[in-house]
Amino acid sequence: MTPSKTAEPSARGRTERPTVPLMPPTVRKTVTVLHVVSSVGWLGLMLCLLTLGANALLTDDADTLRFSYRAADLLGDALIIPLALLALLTGLLLALGTRWGLFKHTWVATKFWLTLVAAAASIFELRARLHEAAHVVATHPTGPISAMDLGSLRSTLVVAPVVALAIYAANVTLSVVKPWGRRDKAKAKAS
Repeated sequence: MTPSKTAEPSARGRTERPTVPLMPPTVRKTVTVLHVVSSVGWLGLMLCLLTLGANALLTDDADTLRFSYRAADLLGDALIIPLALLALLTGLLLALGTRWGLFKHTWVATKFWLTLVAAAASIFELRARLHEAAHVVATHPTGPISAMDLGSLRSTLVVAPVVALAIYAANVTLSVVKPWGRRDKAKAKAS
């Protein structure tokens, strides 16, 4: 399919918008697999971080707390950036290279904005909190939990993955249900 250069009237008398060439099926399937794998990986990472954060929050053992925050920091450093960016970029490619478009359907645009917010929050804020917790436990290699000044970090490192998981669940729901229809039809009904 080649893009049309000018808008031409259709058989119904409406002006058709220029079309964008769609991805070849092999490319689309490859990008879809990458998108699903990176998205599921990102979701799995947040489940791991939630488990480690909850473990650190609920424990009375300082060594368990230290292990949990060191492991969470290691996972965050190794996986947050590649998984978040790959999920975001493959989703963007799928939106732009398929009939769904990025802003043609409200549910696709909503997924894009939710993913962008989740990626930015994970890359910049969550990783910073993971580094902060790892630094605190590294500077207190011995002694009780009360000797570490963790403040609200213990609860933050539980709440952040829960919020991320809620966003991912919303994105999965949007992908399956595809609510709201096309944006141009909604505008036409409002007029």
